[in-house]
Amino acid sequence: MARSRIVFSLSLVAAIALVALVLGVVGGRATSSASQASGGGAGGAASGKKIDVIIKASDSSFWQTMIAGAKHSGGDFGLKVSTFGPTSETNIDQQVQLVENSISRGVAGLVIAPNSSSALNSAIDRARKAGIKVITVDSRVTTASEGFIGTDNVKAGTQAGKRMCELLKAQNKTSGSVMIESSVAGIQSLVDRDAGFKQGLANNCPNVKVTLQRYNNNDINTAASQVNDALTANPNLAGVFADNNTSGVGAARAIQDNNATDTVPVVAFDSDPQENAALAAGTIDALVVQNPYFFGYQGVVDAGMASVGRIPPRDIDPGAVVADKQNMNQPDVKQLLNPPTMKAE
Repeated sequence: MARSRIVFSLSLVAAIALVALVLGVVGGRATSSASQASGGGAGGAASGKKIDVIIKASDSSFWQTMIAGAKHSGGDFGLKVSTFGPTSETNIDQQVQLVENSISRGVAGLVIAPNSSSALNSAIDRARKAGIKVITVDSRVTTASEGFIGTDNVKAGTQAGKRMCELLKAQNKTSGSVMIESSVAGIQSLVDRDAGFKQGLANNCPNVKVTLQRYNNNDINTAASQVNDALTANPNLAGVFADNNTSGVGAARAIQDNNATDTVPVVAFDSDPQENAALAAGTIDALVVQNPYFFGYQGVVDAGMASVGRIPPRDIDPGAVVADKQNMNQPDVKQLLNPPTMKAE
């Protein structure tokens, strides 16, 4: 826990430095000569620039938190932020269309959490060719962009694997089978989390193996059914790793329905009201919590920087924190578990 919080704090120090830098770009108040050089008047060079933010799914509180960060950033720095998102993380075609809409709107910058590492490449390339500065967040794409902001999912997954091992050892289990309940196959951030989880488990509990993995297409009922089936078919199932919030909520339901709270630990990713309730109730034992608010806030900052010729950081990782019943009410952890949310337009 301590190590994760140090990483997170260092990232905030970097963010503060970036915000200080951008103040000179957006505020235009550092010196009169800076304002004149920017050509932006008292508002600064980036003031009034249009930045579109495209999330992965409009019905997810995780992505609504990213929107809140983006909107607050726009308000702080005088950028005109508009937010959009498909109805589901599986709706890649709709995301492509949203990028095309941003090109037509003539925005200066685009912040996107891509639902595919490759399917949006052509649209992103067209946006950049049109002069739009593109910042990707959460999941990487295999084409060029001006920068990336996201959790190192392998490292965060390793934290999850280590915590699972600790939970199993607390039950005097040093061997057995663990299930991975995943959202969507082929999403690089999820692939990395799962790989990191396996690595963390192998490093700390080498005789505990991942023997089952299921994909729920981001549907809570499907996730609950899959975990329920796994518990029925494998009475000695040692634990469940759920690699996003939908998977976590579904896994918690199955654990509750099977009265397995005290016997099958669940480690899940992210946070939302249902996951937080499950953490408090014990049907989820630990949450690896990211900072989607930072994704949105810093994404808009970076897009604004790039739109006026400043060079944003190539790669920013805000880190992840492991939350559990013992620390969930500590101020810094509580803030991550209960961030502000806003809906897409």
